[in-house]
Amino acid sequence: MPRSRAFMQVDVFSTTPCLGNPVAVVLDGTDVTDQEMQRLARWTNLSETTFILPPTAPEADYRLRIFAPGGELPFAGHPTLGSARAWLDNGGTPQRAGRIVQECAAGLVSVRHGEGILSFAAPPLVRDGPLGEQSVGQIAAAFGINRDRVLAHQWVDNGPGWAVVQLPTAEEVLALEPDLSLIPTAMLGAIGAYPDGSGHAFEMRTFAPRVGVAEDPACGSMNASVGQWLTATGAAPSTYRVSQGTRMGRAATIEITADTDGTVWVGGAATAYIRGTITL
Repeated sequence: MPRSRAFMQVDVFSTTPCLGNPVAVVLDGTDVTDQEMQRLARWTNLSETTFILPPTAPEADYRLRIFAPGGELPFAGHPTLGSARAWLDNGGTPQRAGRIVQECAAGLVSVRHGEGILSFAAPPLVRDGPLGEQSVGQIAAAFGINRDRVLAHQWVDNGPGWAVVQLPTAEEVLALEPDLSLIPTAMLGAIGAYPDGSGHAFEMRTFAPRVGVAEDPACGSMNASVGQWLTATGAAPSTYRVSQGTRMGRAATIEITADTDGTVWVGGAATAYIRGTITL
């Protein structure tokens, strides 16, 4: 029987209203079927829609299910931060002060809150290592660039299936006009560096045609796994900032911090701009 449920839409990774990446959050997903969740995710037409549920793990504060228009994801970054913000704003109190523990299909994810931003701990990779040369060639063809413009490439899969290629400059990343019909099952990022002294270290773009998202305005899970890769190899410092969404008219800023123990934290602003109810 449909009933009214608390609902929020949260903008993530921007302090300027409506320039980050929005996520739709249903605060009570109890008794909503998988089919209904997927239907709502297609209808909102956002990169992700989430449903908060009672946890099954005793150390978790809540359980989260995450749906893109084209299917459910085991983990995603900006929905993690946006859902944590919605849960806190709806009166949620974590078991441990200053630290939320989210349960999702990928496992338990820690979220720190304070100092105006939320940050999640990057989950472990389920696949890493370089891409096959054939795949790199297909990506270069889809991006419309020569193969020699790919400086480095890597599987950075923490659940959704991500891979990434590194281009020489942020300018080249911003200039991409990808033909996603050539890579219809890809979950792919492109990253390039800004000149020294810029406000951001890198520009990131994320393409997810496999789950019905041509380009994601700001992707926390991609930045998490790329952050693990770049900081572990010394290709980036332990703290840096990423710009994303520029080509889409957004202005997202993702803060990456690697602790001395190797934990990578992905942080940014998260603000609820729509509050109300939804009948499901």
